[in-house]
Amino acid sequence: MTRNTQVNGERRYDVVVVGAGPAGLSAALMRGRARRSVLVIDEGRPRNAPAAHMHGFLSRDGMAPGDLLQAGRREVESYGGTVQAGRVVSVVRDGDGFAIGLDTGRTVRARRLLATAGVVDELPDVPGLASRWGRDVVHCPYCHGWEIRDQPIGVLATGPLGVKQALLFRQWTDRLTLLLHTAPRLTDEEGEQLAARRITVVDGEVTAVEVAEDRLSGVCLASGKHIPLRALAVAPQPYPRADFLTGLGLGPTAHPSGLGAYIAADATGLTTVPGVWVAGNLADPNANVLASAASGSMAAGAINGDLIAEDTRHAVRVHRDPFSPASEARVCEQVLGARRHGL
Repeated sequence: MTRNTQVNGERRYDVVVVGAGPAGLSAALMRGRARRSVLVIDEGRPRNAPAAHMHGFLSRDGMAPGDLLQAGRREVESYGGTVQAGRVVSVVRDGDGFAIGLDTGRTVRARRLLATAGVVDELPDVPGLASRWGRDVVHCPYCHGWEIRDQPIGVLATGPLGVKQALLFRQWTDRLTLLLHTAPRLTDEEGEQLAARRITVVDGEVTAVEVAEDRLSGVCLASGKHIPLRALAVAPQPYPRADFLTGLGLGPTAHPSGLGAYIAADATGLTTVPGVWVAGNLADPNANVLASAASGSMAAGAINGDLIAEDTRHAVRVHRDPFSPASEARVCEQVLGARRHGL
C-alpha cells in the first residue's frame, strides 16, 4: 500500500503524471489499481486533436480520440486517481521527491514523476497545409491510409526520408505522386525504385495547398502548375512538450530517425534522472495511440517496483531502530502481551 506522506502540511502523491493522453491515463490507471496515490495534470492539448477518429487500436478502431480520453479519465477516477487541468511550468528536487510548479502558482509534490506531455508537430511551411492537418493532410498510412486508399495521394518531400515515405504510401494507392519540394536530389537507386513502383515524381517547390468544397483538391507549384490530389502526406518534425524538465537537467535529444526529438530513456521509460520516467510520444514520437498506452503501462509497472524498493528500505530501517515507535510497540507486545492494554 501507499505510504501517506505530507510535506509542510501538504499531501505528497506517490506519482504525479504530466499529461492525460493514452500514455498518462494508462499509467494512472495502473497506479490506482496498485493502491498508489496518483495525480494527473493535463494541459488539454492532445497531439491527435485534429483527427476525427483513431485507428489501429484493437477494440477501439474508429473511436473519436476525445471519447477514449473521457473513458480513460473515468476509469482512473474510479480507482481514486485525480485528473486536473493545468500546465506544469517547473519541476525541481524536493528532498527525496519532486516539487511540481503549476501555472496557477500552486505547487504539488510527488515521490516519483512520469512525464507524458507529448509532442508538438512542426509542419512544413506551405500556405493552406496546417488547416487540413489531421483531415486530408496526414503523415501515417497506418492511421489514415485505409481512409484515403486508391485515391490520388501526394507525398511532400522535405528531406531525405521522402522517398521512403512514398514507397510506404504506395501500399495504399497506385495513384501516387512524390513532390520533391525542398528534398535533396534523387540518387540513381532511388529513381529506379520509384520508377519500378510506378510512382510519379514531380520537381519544383510546392507553394500552396488548394481546397474546394472543404476537400483538398491539389497543390500548386512555384511554376504555376496544379497537381490534382485528394490527400497529401507530410513528415512533420515532432518536438517534446518538456520545457518543465529543464530544471532537472533533462532536455530533448535528436531522434535517430532524423525526425524531430524525444526525451531519452531506457526500455521502461526511466530517464537519466532517478525518479523521473517518460512515456508515450515524449519517449517515442513515432508511437501510435496503442503503443503510447502500452508504454504508459510499462512505465507504471517500473515506477511501482521502484516505490516498493523504497518502501522496503524504509521498513527495514524502522525495523532495525530499537527506539522507533514500531519497535517499541513490538517489544511491549512481547513483554506484556494482552496486559499492555490495561485492565
